[in-house]
Amino acid sequence: MRARAFFFGWLVATLAVGSASAFSQDGAADAELVKRGEYLAKAGDCAGCHTVPQGGAPFAGGLGMGSPFGTIMTSNITPDMQFGIGEYSYEEFVKALREGVARDGKHLYPAMPYPSFSKISDDDMRALYAYFMHGVQPVHKAAPPTKLPFPFSQRWALVFWNLAFTREGLYKPSPEHDAQWNRGAYLMQSLGHCGACHTPRGPAYEERGYDQSSKHYLTGGVNDHWFAPNLTGDPGSGLGRVRQHEIVAFLKGGHGGGLVTFGSMVQVVEDSTQYMSDDDLNAIAVYLKSLQAQNPSGAYAPHSRAASLTATAMHTGEVARPGSGIFMSYCAKCHQADGAGVANKYPKLAGNPAVLAADTTSLIRLVVEGGSSPETHDGPECKKMPAFAQKLTTTEIAQVLTFIRTTWGNNARPVSTRDVQTLRADIHK
Repeated sequence: MRARAFFFGWLVATLAVGSASAFSQDGAADAELVKRGEYLAKAGDCAGCHTVPQGGAPFAGGLGMGSPFGTIMTSNITPDMQFGIGEYSYEEFVKALREGVARDGKHLYPAMPYPSFSKISDDDMRALYAYFMHGVQPVHKAAPPTKLPFPFSQRWALVFWNLAFTREGLYKPSPEHDAQWNRGAYLMQSLGHCGACHTPRGPAYEERGYDQSSKHYLTGGVNDHWFAPNLTGDPGSGLGRVRQHEIVAFLKGGHGGGLVTFGSMVQVVEDSTQYMSDDDLNAIAVYLKSLQAQNPSGAYAPHSRAASLTATAMHTGEVARPGSGIFMSYCAKCHQADGAGVANKYPKLAGNPAVLAADTTSLIRLVVEGGSSPETHDGPECKKMPAFAQKLTTTEIAQVLTFIRTTWGNNARPVSTRDVQTLRADIHK
């Protein structure tokens, strides 16, 4: 989810007198509202986009977010009166989040997922507003402006984009499901804006669905050279074989069921989901497990004879397939010869949905650049994967990934040398 995309939003400002009823005259009640707003801001991962990693002032913006049209700079959403959003009224704040229109009438780029934020409830909006006004330190610093090339620099054209692609509104509970399911759906579709990364986008950068009524919703998407995987019930590259408690553990500590967060999702866990309540994480897991399989890719047959023979041969060093020697030299120490990984340390490769995905963007990038698991308060120790850009050739990377995707019962398409060449060029490696 980092891309999580992307501007949470031009949040908060001064408390409008007309909206004063949103806040109790009792100081303790106001403090409780601010505290609740802080929780919601973490659930929405506002810091993930509006705080520069490694020392940036909280919510001061200035983070460059990649898009097909150029780099979009995130804004200062502290209550600073000059450079932040300190002059926003509550109504202006709501308009920015739900309609993508700033206080001065300027349209926000859809990297800010306002179609999702339009579903945020009024009560949650008030809590967020209270937090960003009273719980966030103002930062007197201008964020760098976004400078996209023509014609994407013409924000007025977003009027037509909104007419064509934004039809969302407040979340409407489904009477066919219980309160837990609806809570999970609400968090995923609104504050979590999970579809901003996990739903594919169309040619105009529109999300191709905002809830389970769309066959494209949460079936995986590429953002900033990371592929956010399929979250539907596909047993190959989706969550079909992942259990509810494993999803909860994954979101809480970055590890679950042999899976480990990687790429932009690492910061989502660090900044957001590790702070969410067990009740909310279970609600999300219940909702995700209810989604029907869509856009299937890859397959896994763990008990096949071929898988057993391969595992045995790997242990004895008898496998001569292209990529097998590279795997044994560079990968097996952590991921094990049988692809099982090490619980709470190194992810499994056998049956890993990310390994089986049709899109290999993230797999290639991980091998080229390396990565790390998240650092959390209560989760397993952070582990790092080294970069192999200088150790392996383009051909060797393609061979070892193809080996991984077709071994231990994994059955996914090969990775081509061209796939690797293209991504290495895109990320300047």
